Amino acid sequence: MTNHSSPPPRKALWGVLAQRDFRLLWLSNAVTGLAKGVTGVVLPLIALLNLSASPFEVGLLAAAVWLPWLVIGLPAGAWVDSKSRRPIMIACHAISAVLFASIPVAWWLDILTYGHLLVVALLTGTTTVLFQTAYNVYLPTVLPKEDLIEGNAKLQGAEAATRIAGPALGGGLVTALGAATGLLIEVLSCLFCLVCILLIRSREPARAKQVSKEPFTRQIAIGLRFVVKDPYLRPIITYGAVVNLGLTGYTTIQIVFLVQSVGVDASVVGALVAVAGLGGILGSLIARPLGRRFGTARSVVVCQLATGPFVLVSPLTTPGAGLIFYCVGTCMLIAGIVSCNVVLGSFRQAYCPPVLLGRVVATSMFVLHSTIPVGALLAGVLGDTVGPRATMWIMAALIAPCGLILLLSPMRRRRDLPSEPASAPHPVHAAG
Repeated sequence: MTNHSSPPPRKALWGVLAQRDFRLLWLSNAVTGLAKGVTGVVLPLIALLNLSASPFEVGLLAAAVWLPWLVIGLPAGAWVDSKSRRPIMIACHAISAVLFASIPVAWWLDILTYGHLLVVALLTGTTTVLFQTAYNVYLPTVLPKEDLIEGNAKLQGAEAATRIAGPALGGGLVTALGAATGLLIEVLSCLFCLVCILLIRSREPARAKQVSKEPFTRQIAIGLRFVVKDPYLRPIITYGAVVNLGLTGYTTIQIVFLVQSVGVDASVVGALVAVAGLGGILGSLIARPLGRRFGTARSVVVCQLATGPFVLVSPLTTPGAGLIFYCVGTCMLIAGIVSCNVVLGSFRQAYCPPVLLGRVVATSMFVLHSTIPVGALLAGVLGDTVGPRATMWIMAALIAPCGLILLLSPMRRRRDLPSEPASAPHPVHAAG
């Protein structure tokens, strides 16, 4: 008699994607990745090709996107902790759509200026601060703790995959339609993601009333103190801040480097960035298996030590076959960083007390992003003074040894990252 096993449940086949609300969040994240990949190539090309911007001006444009983290990063966490996150996310997408649409409109009317690009970069950077803070706090509403690593891996994997297509699409749009028109992809992306979030049914838990009664500055201070005193969050954020300094400088100068120093045609730049972006998919795929096999703490440390030094081959890039140096160096660098982000982002969401999560996320991102505008400006200044290739060497040398920061932290003595702090927050800071 033959035994017919029942088909595997949908959850086993699809994992967290079997959940409708997470599927909507995942889909919006994938489309966002596509648009960001396009914008990351198109925006600097608008400045370079249409407005004859210098390397410093390209760096300033990249810095403007991240500058709002320094201005409103900390208050954003306290504000998000006191509000419903879903409406914030919807509003951010709507505002960003209008802002990005203004660039092709201004170009068609022949009134586009570099100042216009800067203003749009600053304002969309502001919406990104609020969206990212709300998004990171909202995810545990859609997924339980035990699914956060899988969920973050799928989110980052989808974004990484679409970012591969994004730069290539961006380069093609620049060639076919012009740089400014390419930003319409970003506009459509914002509107699509807005609809996806509107369709999500998950409702957020009630927030602690004690939080909203405390002075705003004290709410900020509580989140800041929690991060600074925690033995795991502190080195993780220090590592991220240093990596972001070098990585932003690297990505800011890479377009200028490929076009001016290597001599790559603008239509090919997007394809190169896309190929290098394969590392994002690789990183999202290896994060969970490595964490299960070797432990979340151990795998993060070893992965960073192993992948970081590959970035040192990127400045060796030359025309023709020498382009492989850029692809390999950038691919391995991104693989390590994305793998790290999957594990450490999930760790933060599960580890932090829910009542503090918005402030902890905002404090973490404030520190992590504080070095990004510095890296962008530094790359612009160095690009003007010592040249794009020398700037690539400087940024690569800064990134390569960053894994040592994690090696010197308490993570080196653990197999897995802890699931909760050693001591709970003071009662006045928590719910009830």
